[in-house]
Amino acid sequence: MKFEKPAVSVPDQIELLKRRGMIVGDDALAQHYLGFISYYRLRAYWLPFEVPAANNGDHAFRDGTAFEDVLTLYIFDRELRLLVLDAIERVEVALRAQWAHHMAMNHGPHGYLDQVHYSIIRHHAKDVTALEKEFNRSEDTFAIHYRDKYASPKLPPVWMAAELMSFGLLSKFYSNLKTRADRKAIADPFALDEAVVTSFAHHISTVRNICAHHGRLWNKRFTVTMTTPRFPAKLPVAMRDADPRYLHNTLVMLDYLLALIAPDNEWKKRLVALIDGCPRADPASMGFPADWRTRGAWRV
Repeated sequence: MKFEKPAVSVPDQIELLKRRGMIVGDDALAQHYLGFISYYRLRAYWLPFEVPAANNGDHAFRDGTAFEDVLTLYIFDRELRLLVLDAIERVEVALRAQWAHHMAMNHGPHGYLDQVHYSIIRHHAKDVTALEKEFNRSEDTFAIHYRDKYASPKLPPVWMAAELMSFGLLSKFYSNLKTRADRKAIADPFALDEAVVTSFAHHISTVRNICAHHGRLWNKRFTVTMTTPRFPAKLPVAMRDADPRYLHNTLVMLDYLLALIAPDNEWKKRLVALIDGCPRADPASMGFPADWRTRGAWRV
């Protein structure tokens, strides 16, 4: 099938939304946001308001749907992404630190490059190649200094490598470690099973990418989910009846880890305030169980 849809001007986009039943109270405001955000990006936030059209044509909007409702959801999702990125940054830094320190102290500064420590050698080789590309193009002072001063090994020690590699690549190095003892030692400071940390690292690397590329997070259905932990007991209790394909369990886990990493943080308080401030953003769309407000995990 050949794509033949024509481009549509912003004023015509507004007229299209009106024909489909959306209330646009201020054309100038709508034109401003459609111009600076785009029709296609905002479309993801009016999907919850769509209903089948009476004439079996394009979708229509529920009665009373206003452009401002869509914009409210967009702004909520943007603020949610920023909050989630804030938490992921601190968790990511902590995991990098634990991985680098354990590998350095137990296998030497360059032991992370030795295939003997990994389950799937071809995956490790691919990951090392990816790291080499990141290292060679890095303009960080420490990377330039290492390249200028040392001929061998070509790649830097693990504590430098941990600062260079993407979080997705770090999660691959960690999950591919051959021995459970290595994975467990890195997971132990977080009081979690190593299988849970492996799963969560992979999961939040995808969540991080969504946030970093300004994608829709609020009601996103994840294809890469995380393993529900069995301990500490408060985690499975908090996650009971929550839909694991949506954001709720990710938020619970981030809050749990932040309490270990930064005990005086107010991240959960800010998150609950954000949810309370936007009634349009139904928590059920993020996988929250119906009784989430009564659970200890969400008390602030």
